[in-house]
Amino acid sequence: MSKEQKEYLKKLKKEKYIIFFFQLLIIFTFLFLWEELSSKGIISSFIYSSPSRILKTINSLIINNNLFIHIWITLKETIISFVLGISMGFIIACLLYEFKLFAKVIDPFLTMLNSLPKVALGPLIIIIFGANIKSVIIMALLINLITSIITIYNGFIRTNEFELKLFETLNATKGQTLLYLIIPSSYQTIISSFKLCIAQTLVGVIMGEFLVSKAGIGYLIVYGKQIFNLDLVMTGIILLAILSYLLYKLVITLENKLLRQK
Repeated sequence: MSKEQKEYLKKLKKEKYIIFFFQLLIIFTFLFLWEELSSKGIISSFIYSSPSRILKTINSLIINNNLFIHIWITLKETIISFVLGISMGFIIACLLYEFKLFAKVIDPFLTMLNSLPKVALGPLIIIIFGANIKSVIIMALLINLITSIITIYNGFIRTNEFELKLFETLNATKGQTLLYLIIPSSYQTIISSFKLCIAQTLVGVIMGEFLVSKAGIGYLIVYGKQIFNLDLVMTGIILLAILSYLLYKLVITLENKLLRQK
């Protein structure tokens, strides 16, 4: 490795540490200001809670053996919905690419479903699937599936035209073209769609838990609202923020590993 390469890598590593430092600084500054404003009565600690009160609530949930149960249920629902959404989205995108006429017919319906507020379908979902984990997963699928289909399909149709013509001159079948050109050339788009899907999935899961769940982080927020325990509501929101960050970092790590293996 040359001296210039070492200097460049060193610069990248230093930049990474600087970014991480400022991210932590922003978080701790926010928490400090939140605690100070709450303790001095500038903002209402009853409505907005405070970091210290949230820590007490988390400790209470741990003592009552509730915290990790709720986190695990939300995490399980998210993982199941995420895997189903990505898998079904990929298969449907492949079908849309193979059958162009079908894609043109269904395109306005995909747009309509994507813009439809999914929570409006909540009562219907509950009636059909019952007030259980299935309804939560279906709600999440309604949100993440359309996004996955559109993202992956758009990656397929942006394939290089000259490469497509080359495959045509070699008399490749549609299946061969899809398998050996379309999918490999859209590899980065498919992997990047994971980031969109995981965010949409978590939103869908929480919406589902708001409607039907008897456990999970969404349930904690709803229960806290019902008993007017706003510390519990804020605790649920903070837990969601932490969980969404960890899931996002997990997907980023997976994306980097898959792209390096390409």
